[in-house]
Amino acid sequence: MANYYTDHPEFEFHLNHPLMKRIVELKERNFADKDEYADAPVDYQDALENYKRVLEITGDIAANVLEPNSEEVDLEGPHLVDGRMHYASKTYENLDVTRKAGLWGISMPRRYGGLNMPVTPYSMASEIVAAADAGFQNIWSLQDCIETLYEFGNEEQRQKYIPRVCAGETMSMDLTEPDAGSDLQRVMLKATYSEEEGCWLLNGVKRFITNGDSDIHLVLARSEAGTHDGRGLSMFIYDKRQGGVTVRHIENKLGIHGSPTCELVYKNAKAELCGSTRMGLIKYVMALMNGARLGIAAQSVGVSQAAYNEALAYAKERKQFDKAIINFPAVYDMLARMKAKLDAGRSILYQTARYVDLYKALEDISKERKLTPEERQEMKTYTRLADAFTPLAKGMNSEYVNQNAYDAIQVHGGSGFIMEYKSQRLYRDARIFSIYEGTTQLQVVAAIRYITNGTYLSIIKEMLAEEVAEELKPLQIRVAKMTELYEQAVNYVKEAGNQEVQDFLARRLYEMTGDIIMSLLILSDATRAPHLFTKSANVYVRHAEAEVIGHSAYVKSFIEEDLVNFRTVEEKAAEE
Repeated sequence: MANYYTDHPEFEFHLNHPLMKRIVELKERNFADKDEYADAPVDYQDALENYKRVLEITGDIAANVLEPNSEEVDLEGPHLVDGRMHYASKTYENLDVTRKAGLWGISMPRRYGGLNMPVTPYSMASEIVAAADAGFQNIWSLQDCIETLYEFGNEEQRQKYIPRVCAGETMSMDLTEPDAGSDLQRVMLKATYSEEEGCWLLNGVKRFITNGDSDIHLVLARSEAGTHDGRGLSMFIYDKRQGGVTVRHIENKLGIHGSPTCELVYKNAKAELCGSTRMGLIKYVMALMNGARLGIAAQSVGVSQAAYNEALAYAKERKQFDKAIINFPAVYDMLARMKAKLDAGRSILYQTARYVDLYKALEDISKERKLTPEERQEMKTYTRLADAFTPLAKGMNSEYVNQNAYDAIQVHGGSGFIMEYKSQRLYRDARIFSIYEGTTQLQVVAAIRYITNGTYLSIIKEMLAEEVAEELKPLQIRVAKMTELYEQAVNYVKEAGNQEVQDFLARRLYEMTGDIIMSLLILSDATRAPHLFTKSANVYVRHAEAEVIGHSAYVKSFIEEDLVNFRTVEEKAAEE
């Protein structure tokens, strides 16, 4: 019987990373819960076994319920009835089975009914669910919104809402509006405090809201009259039980059909303030989005795995000229590159998740007691690393899944273009990953300051100093040469002293950064588990080398005057 966890030993490899011991120690507060909760671990190994049991259950459900339901969900999709969203029929089955299995509120403390699992194994569960059905992963993984309420809400709100999510109630984050997509400073949904009602009232429209008719919403709204920027926005909690919100429209999308994307109308909807006023965008949405971006990275890796599985299975079975097409260089080249991108992408996903785990656990502890100077420094270090790695994990993986889904169709040939084959659905589903929760272009914007201030270069040089297996040292030397080209390219852009040139070349610098860091991560993985990753390390480093050399040549030959060739005719005419 298939199991999406046990079928892939890469999960256990990443779960046994050396940093996990410190993560578990912090998350479990030295195993303080063991005397109060029967399911709480007594030591590190017990905690790991708990995570593995949850992941094995997730893997079983994903392979034997979610994936078999995925085609029917894709064909039916959600529908609108009298202002309410109704999921596809099989989505209700998916919700029921994951609730009964206890796969909700995974990261929440046990005192609220959660499993108290770190972000790293939770991200693994998210990847596994996405490999089965990316649309359902959207619905299921939005439980992660509860992290923001846990972090910034008050204790009364935690007691009120977190147990409901742990029991399987759904969530959404209502951020974007018809006139405010990526530019959330333009949000105008109005929040006014009603003395008569003793609560806040929300009025306006939200658009492109994933799982928009959920049970519990986190809503970004303008609480400060007369403001027009981010400083006038606050975060609110809306409970569907209160009424006041209707679904006006469900989008007809290219992919992820099981995930309803809604337009919502708020009419005097009662809501609670989450945290402080005026901090909605500046602080709370940033935290919310970072979590969401890690979730999309996990979603991307899951669908990459599914695309690779489909391509590999077809290549083994399909025969041309009396032999399986997997034996043709043109095909095994594609498959090898798919696997290398998958392995390198998974590596940066879980490295990022571990960094997030460490800083979040220390941040949580700081609310209970004063951190030691060493702990404060540790939190600072891992916060910086998490901030730097998150845009790489999201951006690189969301681009790689699009490439892998494309190649999966190519391996299938004409059959891949036929709707009966799963690869076409993976291709449609993957396309949104580099767009929502911050486009790749916005991940570049988030990363560029770490490129120009030398943060990534410093990380790369530290990683280059680490020992790798003897047989991998020639690859490490290649990466060192890539790093020299990268440093030269970054310095060239900085010395140009032109913001437009920097913005134009930023994507190439970003991709060079990701190529090098992911090369070093896969070399480290191959050193620790050569049977799993040596082939991917060889393929990925060569892929990265070609990209870095090409980007380096492009950047170093670019001059300010070249920009005119990329501006449209209309823009040039306007300037004249």
